[in-house]
Amino acid sequence: MAPENHEGPTSLLQSFERRFLAARALPTFPWQSLEEKLREPSGSELLLAILQKTNIPASLDGQERACELRFLHRAVPLHGNATVKHPVCVQHLPSVKYARCFLSKLIKKHEAVPTEPLDALYEALAEVLMAKESTQCHRSYLLPSGDSVTLSESTAIVSHGTTGLVTWDAALYLAEWAIENPATFTDRTVLELGSGAGLTGLAICKACYPRAFIFSDCHDQVLEQLRGNVLLNGFPLELHTPTDPSSPKVTVAELDWDEVTASQLSAFQADVVIAADVLYCGEVTLSLVRVLKMLSDCQRKNAPDVYVSYTIRSQDTGKLFITELDRAGIYWEELPPHASKLFPYEEYSAIVILKLVLNGCHSVGK
Repeated sequence: MAPENHEGPTSLLQSFERRFLAARALPTFPWQSLEEKLREPSGSELLLAILQKTNIPASLDGQERACELRFLHRAVPLHGNATVKHPVCVQHLPSVKYARCFLSKLIKKHEAVPTEPLDALYEALAEVLMAKESTQCHRSYLLPSGDSVTLSESTAIVSHGTTGLVTWDAALYLAEWAIENPATFTDRTVLELGSGAGLTGLAICKACYPRAFIFSDCHDQVLEQLRGNVLLNGFPLELHTPTDPSSPKVTVAELDWDEVTASQLSAFQADVVIAADVLYCGEVTLSLVRVLKMLSDCQRKNAPDVYVSYTIRSQDTGKLFITELDRAGIYWEELPPHASKLFPYEEYSAIVILKLVLNGCHSVGK
């Protein structure tokens, strides 16, 4: 686990909110900072504020509600949606098991401090214990605008024989870069290869205003979940006209990298192509390069910009990809790390974004 920075009450509250709604691993939460704050007179108020910001159901009495509101008004500036519950997040919480473990940890930290017990914590736990678990859970990611992207995901890391049913860190990293560089996508047609649960594409659709966005994957279960996530976030699919004129035209396409043809790729007329965390084995890497080479051949006059993000899990992760890009005559450049840290992924993860040039011109250096 990465070293923990000592946080003030505002950033501490936001850290708990973002990590809980995204259902991040409990050891990554800033528990040490919380322990220090709980020893202060406002410790109980902070715990009640965490309950409110994480949207865990709890019945607060009048005195507890007053304490919570005092803390929120003192610790969190009232701008945008800073103290407003996000409607989608309220309806779609993380898994019951996750909420139970989170509350148990929170109660343990509270009981370690000599203070009065908080009924709201135990009432929240009682409600969660009575709730029924599902095979699907939800993760919500808060955007700078105050909006959010909420995803329905499988509770298993690998389910139905595919890794595409969960969101991986490189998808979050690429989404952050996109939000920081919206002009790359604004009023352009974007094709995403291996969309998985859809986080990166949905963030781009909400924050970067593309003209059209094509999500794609090849596994039936992933495609079904992907369509559900697109609809969950308010985007009509395919032939339906968006109710909001500023919304992109969104489609979900079945795209098998080993079977797709040049004419199918050309029909998308993509201005930008993206892919995140798809280099998890050599066979898939070779298939991806095949698709990129095909795009290069069929769109020579208007080759799309391509951005591929991946986590370096071993020395071989990117080595084969780069070797095959060089062999295919596709030029690449590693983009510098971006400044923004919007989403709660593991900060010590080694994640890179490569920008590729498909038209054979040496406009991008290695």
